[in-house]
Amino acid sequence: MKNAVLREIPEEILKITGKEPFRGNHYMDGKEIEHTGVKVRAHMNNTESKLVKDIHEALVKCNAHDGMTVSFHHHFREGDLIVNMVMEEIHKMGFKDITICASSLGKAHDPLVPMIEDGTITRIESSGVRGKIGEAISAGKLKGLAIMRSHGGRVRAIETGESHIDIAFIGSPTSDDYGNLRGIGGKADCGVLSYAIVDGDYADYCVAITDCLVPYPNFPAHISQTKIDYVCVVDEIGIPSKIATGAAKPTTDQRKLLMAQYCTQVVVNTPWFRDGFSYQTGVGGASIASTKYLGEIMRERNIRMGFGVGGLTKDMCKLLEDGMANVLLDVQDFDLDAVHSLRNVNHHRIAAGVYADPLNKGAVVNKLDYVVLASLEVDVHFNCNVVVGSDGVITGAQGGHPDTAQGAKCAIVICPLLQGRIPAICTDVTTVTTPGESIDVVVTDYGVAVNPARPDILEALEKADCVPLKTIEELRDIAYSIVGEPEKVEFDDRIVGIIEARDGTIMDVVRKTKPYVL
Repeated sequence: MKNAVLREIPEEILKITGKEPFRGNHYMDGKEIEHTGVKVRAHMNNTESKLVKDIHEALVKCNAHDGMTVSFHHHFREGDLIVNMVMEEIHKMGFKDITICASSLGKAHDPLVPMIEDGTITRIESSGVRGKIGEAISAGKLKGLAIMRSHGGRVRAIETGESHIDIAFIGSPTSDDYGNLRGIGGKADCGVLSYAIVDGDYADYCVAITDCLVPYPNFPAHISQTKIDYVCVVDEIGIPSKIATGAAKPTTDQRKLLMAQYCTQVVVNTPWFRDGFSYQTGVGGASIASTKYLGEIMRERNIRMGFGVGGLTKDMCKLLEDGMANVLLDVQDFDLDAVHSLRNVNHHRIAAGVYADPLNKGAVVNKLDYVVLASLEVDVHFNCNVVVGSDGVITGAQGGHPDTAQGAKCAIVICPLLQGRIPAICTDVTTVTTPGESIDVVVTDYGVAVNPARPDILEALEKADCVPLKTIEELRDIAYSIVGEPEKVEFDDRIVGIIEARDGTIMDVVRKTKPYVL
């Protein structure tokens, strides 16, 4: 069956998952969906301590068992130590058939691959994966399916009971002995704990893991004692210096800086750039650079940002510090400057559900004027791929890409014409993660394309004559003229992963890659 982005979704997958194919961004609007019940336990013994001596004791007290689902958050990014620490103990205790429900997994978690191979881990739910785990899934080593969801989609899945978490492990820079958690004040500050809030609300058991136990009460708590069953103190939970690594690093690449300049011109010459506008950038280097250029024009024209959203970086926080932004709403910090900015009273933490949950009565993403995002590939239908590389290997994450692209009035994707020798603007993306109906403008180093569904934006940019305008087909043709049209990746029949739309329908499937033969 073909869905709304013309991807073939096998009937067997619809049957196995009980899901529908993606039918468009607004298919679920107004539909009533029941939330799951939450297991609660009375805790009236005022002499009982929540402190446990180690992760082993926490697992025993939380009734760890074969087939359980354990969850993690990724605010430490490539500096995370929690996932490996917990999974090593689960492996040592001999548990099998584990589902990992993480807000994201990265190269820091490469040591999990042997646990995938021996059947300790058989299913993964995440916004995406990078590194050797992605390679292992693409090679068919994961026994079950890898389910890729956006940040808002993860909240939706947990709230509805589609993803039931047995034990949530929440790494916290500080905690008191009763489980009041804060993302600051310790030796491994990560800023916010936004992705883990829904885990605290819905998991059967919640274990706080900290390397900095502080006196009670650790207030104001980012996650309350009322959500935490046990507190485990370890030597080290994360490496803060590795938060700003990989995609989150600022760029000095001249090509990316050119795209950032084009992007800024698109923003300042469209109708929503006015006093009080709202704005978010993604994690790509060009996206981050665009914030710096935008700030310069804001100062020149004396235009203030009403609110900024993130994934936040140094340059966005500088706008707040300089009085050029009124408020920042924070779900993740991409560098230590953003972590330190949380001292500002106008820099606010928000839960991932407040940010992007499609089932609540109004997520923050719906109030965005602009979002600037990156992409591995964009096709002539404006569909984006941010998860699967052009070689067919899982190498990225949805994050908030589909959430913000759908919510914003103007969704801008920055994508170089070529990724190495591979056309990033192509006829059809390898895998659809964000549908073209959500994308308004594509910025490349060879020109800017506007979605034909947005003649208002095209008219504004033509009038301003500020960027080299091309059709998306022209950009594709330029790419192919330089390096040729690439051969399609060959896949096996086996489906190893599912790309979910925000509403839980199936956007696309990911198949096992065929081994390369000389």
